[in-house]
Amino acid sequence: MKVVPGQTPARRRSDLATRAFAGGAMIVVAVLALWLGGSAFWLLATLAAVLMLAEWAGLMRCSTPRITLALVLFAVPLLFLLPAIAGPDRDTVALLVAAALFTMVVGNSARLGAGLLYAGLPAAGLMFLREQPLGLALTLWTLAIVWATDIGAYFSGRAIGGPKLAPRLSPNKTWAGLLGGMAGALVVGAVIGWIGGLPSTYLWLGPIMAVLAQAGDLFESWLKRRAKVKDSGRLLPGHGGALDRLDGVVPVAVLIAGLVAGGIL
Repeated sequence: MKVVPGQTPARRRSDLATRAFAGGAMIVVAVLALWLGGSAFWLLATLAAVLMLAEWAGLMRCSTPRITLALVLFAVPLLFLLPAIAGPDRDTVALLVAAALFTMVVGNSARLGAGLLYAGLPAAGLMFLREQPLGLALTLWTLAIVWATDIGAYFSGRAIGGPKLAPRLSPNKTWAGLLGGMAGALVVGAVIGWIGGLPSTYLWLGPIMAVLAQAGDLFESWLKRRAKVKDSGRLLPGHGGALDRLDGVVPVAVLIAGLVAGGIL
C-alpha cells in the first residue's frame, strides 16, 4: 500500500471508507436510474453531461460568457435525448455536433466545442444502449466494466505497486493496476454478459474495454496536468469531480454504442 507523507494509517482508512461509501452510493443511484430507464435514466445522463461540460470548461479556463453560450447550446440536444421527444437517434447526435460546431465558430473556442462532444456523446451512447433489445443488461455491462476496471486497478495497484504506467500523466497508476483492472473487467463482464443473455462476444471483451477506460482516465489526467489542478472538481467526497469519475465511461460508452449501432456487436 502506498503511504502518503503526512497521513496516519487511521486517516488513510478514513479516506478509503469515505471513498467506498461515496462510490457505492453513486453505483446504487446509477443502477436504480438504469433499471427505471426512460426519463429517470435520461435525467441522470443529462445531469452528468452538464456537470462534465462545466468542469471541462473550468479546466480550459473558459470565460463565463462562453460557458453560458455552450450550456445554452448544449441544452438543445440534451432535451432531444429525452425519449418522449426524440431519443438518442441520428438527428439528436447531429444536433449535438451542430451545437459543438456553433460553439467553436461563434464562441471562438475549439476546446469548448470539443467539450460538448466529450460530455454529450457518452450520454447519447448510454441512452442509445438502454433502448436496445437487452438494453438493461447491455448498458449495465458497459458501466460495470468501467467500475470493475477502476476498483481492480485501485486495489491491485496499491497492493502490488511496481513500475508506473504513465508517470508523467498519472504518477500513481501502475502496470499492476492496469492488469488488475483488466482482470476485474473480465470477471464482471463475463458474469453480467452470461446472466443478462448477451452475445458471447461480451464474455471476453471486458479486458479490451478496461484498457480503453484507462486510456480515458489518462487523457483526463493530462487535462488536469495542463490546468495544474489535482481534481476536476469537488463534487464527490473522495472522488473529485464528475470528470474524475466518468473519464473511463466516455470512450467505452461511445465505442460500444458505435459498434452496436453499426451492427458489429
